[in-house]
Amino acid sequence: MILSNERYYLTAEYPCSYLEGNIARSEVAPPQLAYRAFGELIRSGFRRSGLFVYRPACRHCMACIAVRVDAAAFEPNRSQKRCWQRNERLEVIACEPSFDKAHFDLYRRYQHARHPGGTMDSMEQYCEALLQSQVDSTLYEFREADKLVMVSIVDRIEDGLSSVYAFFDPDAHRAGLGTYNILWQIDMSRKMGLPYVYLGYWVENSRKMSYKINFAPIEGHIEGKWSPLA
Repeated sequence: MILSNERYYLTAEYPCSYLEGNIARSEVAPPQLAYRAFGELIRSGFRRSGLFVYRPACRHCMACIAVRVDAAAFEPNRSQKRCWQRNERLEVIACEPSFDKAHFDLYRRYQHARHPGGTMDSMEQYCEALLQSQVDSTLYEFREADKLVMVSIVDRIEDGLSSVYAFFDPDAHRAGLGTYNILWQIDMSRKMGLPYVYLGYWVENSRKMSYKINFAPIEGHIEGKWSPLA
């Protein structure tokens, strides 16, 4: 296995963004491996943020579980069907991940509404975490009557789509744009003939992550292998 003989790097400990009061730490893949074996890293529970590919390596906690949706077997529930119908007429435009002031303005509005008091709204952080990439990444604009309502950044690997980040108009909360983003990626992966949509980490006791378990059937990367999550 290409990953087994590589040397990884541990970050310093930092406050966990999912579970209040917890201390987190990450394991980071070396840059050459992150580019050469990106798909294998994603299938091993890693995630990408800008040029860094990482996974949790906390000392006393294993709450973060990498999850993926079986796109072919996915069946939307009634609420998800209604969400799809509300939003399926949105225009979707594929773009290169590059800076656009309209995207950044929407990103800052989203951060201020969803994560007030956070430190994720600087232009430097936005560009480094979301726009820098050395893999197959696409930025998708979602527009309603030419109005930008959502931006979604997605990586493509050999067996699926990997959802990097999405942000949307916080005033359109009734539209369920966050849910629609995942439904759209599942639909896109089916059209591409790709079996999975990788959704990052699910944390059972984190409200920020709880929505992911609603996309069934879903699998979690546990003890080195993918297994169905109840």
